[in-house]
Amino acid sequence: MKSVRCIDLCKTYRQGDLEVTGLDHVNLEIEEGGFVCLSAPSGSGKTTLLNSIGGLDTPDSGEIWLAGNRVDNLSKGDLAKMRLHQIGFVFQAYNLIPVLTARENVEFVMEVQGVPTADRRTRALEILDEVGLGGLEDRRPAQMSGGQQQRVAVARAIASRPALVLADEPTANLDSQSADQLMELFVELNKNHGTTFVIATHDQRVMGYARRVIRMLDGKIVGDEQREAA
Repeated sequence: MKSVRCIDLCKTYRQGDLEVTGLDHVNLEIEEGGFVCLSAPSGSGKTTLLNSIGGLDTPDSGEIWLAGNRVDNLSKGDLAKMRLHQIGFVFQAYNLIPVLTARENVEFVMEVQGVPTADRRTRALEILDEVGLGGLEDRRPAQMSGGQQQRVAVARAIASRPALVLADEPTANLDSQSADQLMELFVELNKNHGTTFVIATHDQRVMGYARRVIRMLDGKIVGDEQREAA
């Protein structure tokens, strides 16, 4: 089954007097359970494509299908529901809530989903342990390293068991050891839970973990390589 299907996506932006191409007739299919990297220099369209798939950005034309359902023409309310229940986001900047503990940050999405307090607390502790943060659940972001904060962000992204995780330059602020640990965690979650991962990156080390690398330039897909992950 196709987890992601993009058909002839186009997107342009205005930057002053210039018209910038974000997506140029992009066609893409990603199988359920895939582990894919979008590789491109900055400004080549990978973040625009990732945000379009996740419903954070809207293409000018084309179609986006997730798990067999067309999503590019959903209302804002239905898009919000889709993101809440079907997609986990991992951002370069972590986007944790500074006044909340690690456990409370992980619980946040489940609270919005209406999960009962006891259930979401149990799930948050389980997932924090799974990402290697057992015993640190009462620390706030400022009391944690960058690698630990990113693991909290990953725990929050997967706590609701989404079918798809979208990660935008998730290792950009991490040292090499923390980056490798994060990618190994992604691989483990992909294997153990069948979660589809789409990761935007220009880091060659990150691409080494992928089973498929899609290369972009100037808003176009210019390469699509199947490979054995390292």
